[in-house]
Amino acid sequence: MTPRERILKTLNHEEPDRVPFDLSSTQVTAISNTAYANLREHLGLPQREPNTFDVAQQICVPHDDVMQRFEVDTRGLFPLVSTNWNIEVREEGDYLAFVDEWSCKHRMPKRNGHYFSLAESPLGEATLSKSAIDAIDWPDPADPRRWAGLRERADIFRADGYAVVIRGLCAGILEMACRLRPMDKFLMDLATDEATAVRLLDKIAELKTLFWESALDELGDLVDVAAEADDYGTQHSMLISPAMYRRIFKPLQAGLFAAIRKRLPHGYIFFHSCGNVRSLIPDFIEIGVDVLNPVHVTASGMEPAALKRDFGRDISFWGGGVDTQGVLPHGTPEQVREDVKRNLAALAPGGGYVFNTVHNIQADVPPENIVAMWDALQEAGAY
Repeated sequence: MTPRERILKTLNHEEPDRVPFDLSSTQVTAISNTAYANLREHLGLPQREPNTFDVAQQICVPHDDVMQRFEVDTRGLFPLVSTNWNIEVREEGDYLAFVDEWSCKHRMPKRNGHYFSLAESPLGEATLSKSAIDAIDWPDPADPRRWAGLRERADIFRADGYAVVIRGLCAGILEMACRLRPMDKFLMDLATDEATAVRLLDKIAELKTLFWESALDELGDLVDVAAEADDYGTQHSMLISPAMYRRIFKPLQAGLFAAIRKRLPHGYIFFHSCGNVRSLIPDFIEIGVDVLNPVHVTASGMEPAALKRDFGRDISFWGGGVDTQGVLPHGTPEQVREDVKRNLAALAPGGGYVFNTVHNIQADVPPENIVAMWDALQEAGAY
């Protein structure tokens, strides 16, 4: 069975020969540059410059020797977006900084910094106004330079038998609004001036839709999975109420997913939302989400066995193979293996599951634990 056959079979809710494994096909299923360098050293491989595809998160695609060593079933396409295009990193005292194509400023400490964090937003004024929204120098989502050369890469991936995944233009509709406007202010905008807040959300959704229409017109026949995202959950509850989600965000996402589906009729829509989003899963299914990521197994309400029982017939799960907050960075290799086997037992039966960590493998994860994770997948992931 080829890797692509394995992915497509499980996303069709059938059991392949083994649980498929994803690493770095998206910006939310990847590995940090630091953890990757440590992994190469642990495996006895020579150090190589990381294939960084997201400067902000400092994450990379492993080289072919590592991808083959871990039998990764996926390959990602990474269009040029705000985290990997026209980035000029400058020194600012104790920090490194850059301004992205959305006019958002990001900073990372020079000393022991592992990723860039948002530092300044273009809509930081006290009151959000329609004129300020309209005055932003918005990026061109349909610029063909974004996917120059990706068709050739996708052809190679398809010929080599891999499932092809493509990421989107930017962070999610809510998350992007909370970058363009400081998060505390935008959440208050939703409560006090919904019409103006929705104007910003509408613009983000419009640009995302234009991106997908243009990118998939060029690449859709070679794409298996289109990856979108928007974070709605926290460790215990949600950032917005389910009622607000259904009134404001669900219609925007429904339109976005419909545009993707029109150009990817035989592919799958992957949707990433961290935290406790259990109450929204029926809504995600209703508007066309095929795959939920990351399966935040330590968040309230996100117990893997219950998710599989209640939603496993209607949606596939991608991720949640091991806890990246506690077990993977801080546990012993044996604890990692136990966590992997426990999550596999809950999520893998019947297909509809792709193995990945809960989120990106962070810089503090010991390489021994990454190897233990993969070993456990080999031991417990066969059907």
